[in-house]
Amino acid sequence: MKVVIQRVSKASVTIAQQKVADIQHGLLVLLGIIDEDSLEDINWLVKKIVNLRIFNDENEVMNLSLKDVKGDLILVSQFTLHASTKKGNRPSYIKAAKPEIAIPLYENFIVSLENELEKKIQTGEFGADMKVKLLNDGPVTIIMDSKNKE
Repeated sequence: MKVVIQRVSKASVTIAQQKVADIQHGLLVLLGIIDEDSLEDINWLVKKIVNLRIFNDENEVMNLSLKDVKGDLILVSQFTLHASTKKGNRPSYIKAAKPEIAIPLYENFIVSLENELEKKIQTGEFGADMKVKLLNDGPVTIIMDSKNKE
């Protein structure tokens, strides 16, 4: 699993002119899933995401986590995170998991985040054409891959 984590002052997701997610202070997380991903990948990434110390403390030092600041989170599925651009100019998405594998993992990721944060998170819609707006705070953007834990 790959994630792109962005600290945001605000973010929203719109589908077919309907706003389906809207937060002020927190994280926008883009999630890409491959066939080999498992609950182990979910558990590792969820723990990292909610405990990542990327929010400023009273001294303006990135020393606080999403849990510490009680921030909000939007999770958006994004198969293009696994694009291969080695050959030609058209990206290949062959590594991205098919919906029958990706949807249950995506749904489990949501539940795991909610359990860890002890609150409801907002999401996009798997497979939908989404318009994502964000105001990156910092900017702070971190990319993590559960296959590169060491």
